[in-house]
Amino acid sequence: MTERKPPGVDFESWVDKQIREATERGDFADLPGKGKPLPHLDQPYDELWWIKDKMAREHVSYLPPSLALRKEAEEALEAASRAPTEAALRRILTDINGRIRAAMRTPLEGPPLGLTPFDIDAEAGKWRARHGS
Repeated sequence: MTERKPPGVDFESWVDKQIREATERGDFADLPGKGKPLPHLDQPYDELWWIKDKMAREHVSYLPPSLALRKEAEEALEAASRAPTEAALRRILTDINGRIRAAMRTPLEGPPLGLTPFDIDAEAGKWRARHGS
């Protein structure tokens, strides 16, 4: 049953009283988050926040496949540059190069790919120079 605001009672104090009484009754005890602040409160409002949040939780990409592969290629190159060994660098770049070659054979949906396979030997040379090998 919804309680009506009594006449002569300030609206804010009435609301505060309702919240306090509900908290005392434990009405909020089983809410998700258990007292944690809402995420993204410090960010500007985005009307598609719930869609973006759902997609992030489900690990769904909203980039066209060609752009997603470009992003993967950038991340792979960065990961390769931080690889602990030259062999790890070669594994990372061989994997992404295979996907780039496949996309070149069968174009992906979205804007043009604009990628060519990485020169693994050149990247390995840069890696050796950085690591003093």
